Amino acid sequence: MSTTVVIADDQRMVRECFRAVLDAQPDLEVVGVAADGAEAVTAADELRPDVVLMDIRMPVLDGLAATERIALDGSGDGPRVLVLTTFDLDDYVYRALRAGASGFLLKDSPLADLVNAVRVVAAGNALFAPSVTRRLIADFAARRPRPQDTSGLAQLTARELEVLRLIARGLSNVEIAVALVIVEQTAKSHVSRVLTKLGLRDRAQAVVLAYEAGLVVAGE
Repeated sequence: MSTTVVIADDQRMVRECFRAVLDAQPDLEVVGVAADGAEAVTAADELRPDVVLMDIRMPVLDGLAATERIALDGSGDGPRVLVLTTFDLDDYVYRALRAGASGFLLKDSPLADLVNAVRVVAAGNALFAPSVTRRLIADFAARRPRPQDTSGLAQLTARELEVLRLIARGLSNVEIAVALVIVEQTAKSHVSRVLTKLGLRDRAQAVVLAYEAGLVVAGE
């Protein structure tokens, strides 16, 4: 079964380029496009794609607001949003993740990275390009006041807190397994329990929570 994608970008050339690249993959299918954020929300609701590739700067409704509306779906199986950004728009990255995005992709990335990013986000392994993501999230989380209510963390065991810290540092299940000297399946189970206990949709939300709660701090 193919991973379905909706592309939201106000530039027609960009939409067509991305569509051609993604449709050329045997496991990916572009089922719709949108020229602004409002169209993206409608497409996500009507077409129920696995992933929405979302530009930030768009007319009518920007990508951040559109992402937030899509994330409010509430069904638990709604589309995952992969936000497109550039280095001069770094301040949007944190806001996009807070709005409910599952990850982001730099707009000047190679097209091969676009294909990989869609697959990664569709699989629930959020936060493509973790080395960049860690730097950005750490930077912005360090500038913002931490939420007062972190009581949900009390549900986690010591091992699960450790796993949450490793997730926040961008480690994959394989890397978590190596760090904790456990098998990959056990690491995967720990990650799943952490997300379930905290009511988080994916790793992206876990990263934001970990930084905001002070489990990981900038510069560590």
